Amino acid sequence: MPLLSFLQNIRRNWLRKQPFPPAWMEILVRHMPLCRRLPPEDQLRLQQDIQIFLAEKNFEGCNGLEIDDEIRVTIAATACLLSLHLDSCCYPGLESIVVYPDSFVVKTERPGPAGTVIENHEPRDGEAWPMGTIVLSWAHVRRETGIPGNGRNVVLHEFAHWLDQQDGDISGSPELKSRARYRSWARILGREYLKLIQAIEAGESTLIDEYGATDPAEFFAVATECFFELPLDLRQFHPTLYRELQTFYRQDPAQFY
Repeated sequence: MPLLSFLQNIRRNWLRKQPFPPAWMEILVRHMPLCRRLPPEDQLRLQQDIQIFLAEKNFEGCNGLEIDDEIRVTIAATACLLSLHLDSCCYPGLESIVVYPDSFVVKTERPGPAGTVIENHEPRDGEAWPMGTIVLSWAHVRRETGIPGNGRNVVLHEFAHWLDQQDGDISGSPELKSRARYRSWARILGREYLKLIQAIEAGESTLIDEYGATDPAEFFAVATECFFELPLDLRQFHPTLYRELQTFYRQDPAQFY
């Protein structure tokens, strides 16, 4: 084992043994109803992962936003809920979480006629950058984490994108255990993605947010939101998709509702 990994493991084991700060627990109680539904052993593991996450990641506020424990703990708890039973503890390679007070504007470019480039400025509530940064709107984080069951959670969405890109390609398929798992993933999520597109084209209402029809990567991120936010509905109306996500995340959130 490389020396750096050895020292990191020592520090993480020490952090796991530290008591969870009461002020942080109050934040979880106030703002994180999803976390409160976990069984006791998972709640303990989540608290340990939050402590490691906050010790290793840098938070930066933009446009005058001052980073406090409410911001840090709320974001960390939601991100660690996603990775609670995954092998890649605390998102290796992720260095910074940049937080804006509200939606932020990014410049986009697309090909235009005759070789021209058309520039647009689009509002965003979150982005996952490939170079070690996730960007979030605090207004959206606070609103969506505090109201479970609305099917929307920008932290779950962007951290799902982070998991997706760990194989070097944002394709809607995170790193899986075997070729058989990749085949199952492609078959089930591909089929559900096409069903979403067809339902939207037919003017039908959908449980999975229509934004998931943008491309397979957005479908995975939106399906992840639905898996944690609306697990009973997803299990009822999209049982094979639910089971595929349950296998990947090694969690069954429907049993806690």
